[in-house]
Amino acid sequence: MMISVITVVFNRVRTISSAIDSVQLQSYPFLEHVIIDGGSTDGTIEVIKRKINKDTIFVSEPDKGIYDAINKGICLSSGEILGLLHSDDYFIDKHVITQIINAFKDPEIDAVYGDLEYISRDNPSKVIRYWRAGSFSRNKLKTGWMPPHPTLFLRRRVFDRHGVYDLRYRISSDYDAILRYFGSEKMRAVYIPRVLVRMRLGGISNASIYHIFLKIKEDYLSLSRNGVGGILTLLQKNFSKLIQFFLRANPY
Repeated sequence: MMISVITVVFNRVRTISSAIDSVQLQSYPFLEHVIIDGGSTDGTIEVIKRKINKDTIFVSEPDKGIYDAINKGICLSSGEILGLLHSDDYFIDKHVITQIINAFKDPEIDAVYGDLEYISRDNPSKVIRYWRAGSFSRNKLKTGWMPPHPTLFLRRRVFDRHGVYDLRYRISSDYDAILRYFGSEKMRAVYIPRVLVRMRLGGISNASIYHIFLKIKEDYLSLSRNGVGGILTLLQKNFSKLIQFFLRANPY
């Protein structure tokens, strides 16, 4: 099976190289890397051009934000399996994609995900938060559960059935998409109980007090529109993040 990894980037000259390297180091051979740049001006484009190879699709042009760029990547990709690797993130080792593909060998499986480590932006060896995802059931959505989006890989038919990312949400379109996808009775998901991705802290959702409150508002709207829950679900979702500061990954 061909798998497409989509990376969207804007002015990440310090981190884009490690993201690209972690894709190119994967042991699975049928791997396509789709890089969508929003028109960077800090040297990011030059780094990308030096790093890309024959298995890379690279586009640089203005966009309407991260989710618009992700949607472009989905349209340009050719893989049966699609996942994201943000420009500040990297795969934990070279076997991640192979593990994901092995889980997708069952044709009934729609989604595969694993655990996520949040690391210090300036010291990647320092783990700040550990997100232990756990297995999926639709009832968990009402408790604020979601799989770590940076570790989530989906079969293309999920997008065909339920659509891509909704541009009405500036910050929470990933949560809205997960509610739509995982709320479906047809969804079949596999959990890989180990860290798949390391993610540097400092994303847009926590960039300011304004962005934090905007995310809360958008999360609530998404819960309401998808008929999953309300204030209690939102509180449980945010409380679960506090627990992540005290957890650590199991040895693997």
